[in-house]
Amino acid sequence: MAELAFVGLGLGDERGLSARAWEVLHAADEVFAEEYTAVAPDGTLERVGVELHRRIQRLDRAELESERPILDALARSARVALIVVGDPFAATTHVALRLAVERGGHDWKYVPNTSILTAAAGFLGFMHYRFGRTVSFPFPAPGFAPRSPVEQIAGNRERGLHTLVLLDLQPADGRFLTANAALALLRERDPEGVVVPPNTDVGVAARVGRDDAAGWFGPLEELVHQEFGPPMHVVVIPAPGLHFEEIAALARYQRARSKPVE
Repeated sequence: MAELAFVGLGLGDERGLSARAWEVLHAADEVFAEEYTAVAPDGTLERVGVELHRRIQRLDRAELESERPILDALARSARVALIVVGDPFAATTHVALRLAVERGGHDWKYVPNTSILTAAAGFLGFMHYRFGRTVSFPFPAPGFAPRSPVEQIAGNRERGLHTLVLLDLQPADGRFLTANAALALLRERDPEGVVVPPNTDVGVAARVGRDDAAGWFGPLEELVHQEFGPPMHVVVIPAPGLHFEEIAALARYQRARSKPVE
């Protein structure tokens, strides 16, 4: 029986790998990595490969979702590792791969790490227990403008819950949906401000877990014009009311209003 180790890289570079993760990677006969759900800082996987004295085999989305490269590796090697940016099982694709590994008669190991699903809230100062369903904003395309993300934000706000908004990426093409583009899409799909009223304060976090992480909290109409720097970005649409400790924590990132609230 072969074993696949799902190894979380965390949100930064290789310095975020735990001692256990390094042990597992050194023991692996083959090491793969995927970066379609998120990307590691430039040079991270190359430095991991140098430390391990082996080439890290990168998988794109199609290869990972096919499951074939991993299953083939398990057929020829006793110990295989898959490095995932963030936490391995935050993405349903990796859970599906785990099930495929089990169906193939193999075992698996889980080496968790930090996920943006919790780190963004902690970094900005939102209380984790006040979040509702996570929302993903896809790239806009002709004839493709789904309303479901806005509806999910509306449902969360109606229940007094915050919304973490994950932004689409196509790393193979060097494309990353920015926070200001996502905020523009939100306003475009909610032009009357029914879901998110005009001048609602929203949160943006960029490069969480890295040395140059940064945060913003201010009116949507202001932040839509803000430059947030390199990817990756996430957006938080707050509940209609904030706890006083959230207000105090978010004050660190507060952006001044240039126009009065309507």
